[in-house]
Amino acid sequence: MRLLRGQRALVTGAASGIGRAIALELGRSGVDLMLVDVNVLGLERVRRDLEPFGVDVATHHADLSEVARVYEVAEVALTRWAGVDVLVNNAGVTYHGPTHTMPAEEWERLLAINLHAKLRLTQRLLPALLARPEAHILNVCSVLGLSGMPRVAAYCTTKFAMVGFSEALRAEYGRIGLGVTALCPGFVETGLFAAARPELPGGSPKRPPSWMCVSPERVARRAVRAIRYNQQRVVIDPVGRWVHGFKRLAPALFDTLLAMGRTRRIAKKHAVLSALDPDLQRALRAKLGLGVPTDAPQRVAA
Repeated sequence: MRLLRGQRALVTGAASGIGRAIALELGRSGVDLMLVDVNVLGLERVRRDLEPFGVDVATHHADLSEVARVYEVAEVALTRWAGVDVLVNNAGVTYHGPTHTMPAEEWERLLAINLHAKLRLTQRLLPALLARPEAHILNVCSVLGLSGMPRVAAYCTTKFAMVGFSEALRAEYGRIGLGVTALCPGFVETGLFAAARPELPGGSPKRPPSWMCVSPERVARRAVRAIRYNQQRVVIDPVGRWVHGFKRLAPALFDTLLAMGRTRRIAKKHAVLSALDPDLQRALRAKLGLGVPTDAPQRVAA
């Protein structure tokens, strides 16, 4: 798809990180922009950063976890511009911690922002996108939408779904001029980890080492290139390509590596549980939603 001055793009999660970098890269190409984020001050900073490019910039404050606000964003785009040429579904959040202790409201929050908002916004804007001779949807997914990892199950769930959604849209509408890209970066130097809600109050997930991370600007350059050349899936950084490639070439070995130490940990759990008082064993199993084993020692009343 050719990116021409005066074309229009809607970018969600545009106040910082990857969204901001993509907005600046599109603005540099002369594309007019509608920027959406929950961070009002961040949106204003990006708008000022775009002034040297001489493009039309509209900002819209919205919490995309709210269904009404998602449709409001779509209506603003349709009213202001009668649709867009490029839709960048970027807004996202994460949560770091064991799946079995993750609060239900956190699951709902991640599903709402990372998945449902993108599905609704895309579906509402699809007729206008299809009315263009050429248009493009860029879904910012993740390498964790290609390879599952521990302690981020909800995040992986939403990213796997978006990769599948991207492939399905491309198969359905690609032949009539709608390009769709699943952008799958690995670790990026953004505020996503800092903003992650941790499993324990006052804690925070460990940041990946800097050598594993790429800059948002590098991701943005690859994103705009993917739009221009209608690339199906883009895995950006070396670590992401290694993880994805290794899983595809040797899935059984990849699974074995993730399960390393399983036998030792199971034996350790058995030893710890066996040493517990029988009543504590029952209380622990009840808390975990497990039944009482038939061979569990029984406390006999005196």
